[in-house]
Amino acid sequence: MATTGKRRRTPRWAIWTMILGVLLLVVGGGGVISLQATVAAATSSIDKVSLIGSAAPTSTAKADDGLTGAKNILLVGIDQRPDQTNGEPLRSDSIILLHINKDHSSGYMISLPRDSYVTIPAYDNGKQSRNSGKAKINAAFAYGTWGLKGDDALKHGFELLTLTIKELTGITPDAGAIIDFQGFRDVVNVLGRVCMYVDTTTTSIHLGKDKNGQTAKPYVINKTGTVNRSIAGVKPNVYKKGDQCFNPSQALDFVRQRDLLEDKSLDYGRQRHQQQFFKAIINQAIKDGLDSPTKLPKILGAFGKAMTVDTGGVDLADWALSMRSLKPEKLITIKTNEGRLNSADVPGVGSVEKLSADTMALLKAIKKDQIDSFLLSHPKFVSTN
Repeated sequence: MATTGKRRRTPRWAIWTMILGVLLLVVGGGGVISLQATVAAATSSIDKVSLIGSAAPTSTAKADDGLTGAKNILLVGIDQRPDQTNGEPLRSDSIILLHINKDHSSGYMISLPRDSYVTIPAYDNGKQSRNSGKAKINAAFAYGTWGLKGDDALKHGFELLTLTIKELTGITPDAGAIIDFQGFRDVVNVLGRVCMYVDTTTTSIHLGKDKNGQTAKPYVINKTGTVNRSIAGVKPNVYKKGDQCFNPSQALDFVRQRDLLEDKSLDYGRQRHQQQFFKAIINQAIKDGLDSPTKLPKILGAFGKAMTVDTGGVDLADWALSMRSLKPEKLITIKTNEGRLNSADVPGVGSVEKLSADTMALLKAIKKDQIDSFLLSHPKFVSTN
């Protein structure tokens, strides 16, 4: 039977509940029954684990009550599932601080370079222990996971990374999420594609085609992840500057690249592209899923399976409702070190990235919820794409 009037849309904030660790959303229509049903569907497949652990603030340390006031969420991207390892260290591929201002009207994504040279606190995960020392920041997650598998690896890796960030910035995250980039392949598969603007021509070191048109690796890669040499007869994938739509394998490949970017921005380029990818996939999910009762459950399920979330003891529905005024266009991406390399060679560690004095001032401004004032005087920290 034909119906009159508009079909009731699934609330837009339900999509945001799934994306970026159930932390961002857009307000939409729908009644109480629809709202409750959508929350249940959106949260049912999410792996909820205590990730922050001993780094969590005590109740007396919290300056506000519940979900009022500014919030900081730690988002960690990994490129290998913990059940695919045999207790080997699991490194974080992406480290993003998501800061939401006190009235929850704006969000800021700040990527910390994986090679940032920081102090990692002493830690014992029950299998391995190590003393405090200086290392690259992505080693913190690896040290925490050493000898562990599954959720235990995720919990201890995230906890040590959180403790490291707390020592570096003074910021204790209110919540956190681990985003499995392999799982995002399934998200893009459900969506069919994800479209975004590629801001610099990017050559893949991981995917290409051989002379028979078959998928092949175009380069030999060192243990450090850098390029050793090209492989004869294999033409690498090239993602040209401009508007592009990626299939699942291309999307995952694109956000991993750092070595052969035309603008030579290396890890800052990868940071930028991962931030842009998150925003693009959010917008694609909203565009393609909200009006599709058949596609929406699949989108929600794929997002849920790609994430492990620590809500800081607050119900996911409360997070969603608290963040309902945050719009996608109000999500601002920030570059540390103004997106410029500040590298140095450290004996026994290799090439590291030193965070500039201005970047440390940025992190201090985040802690005080004064990031708007900082950006007014440091406009080059804002990504324009």
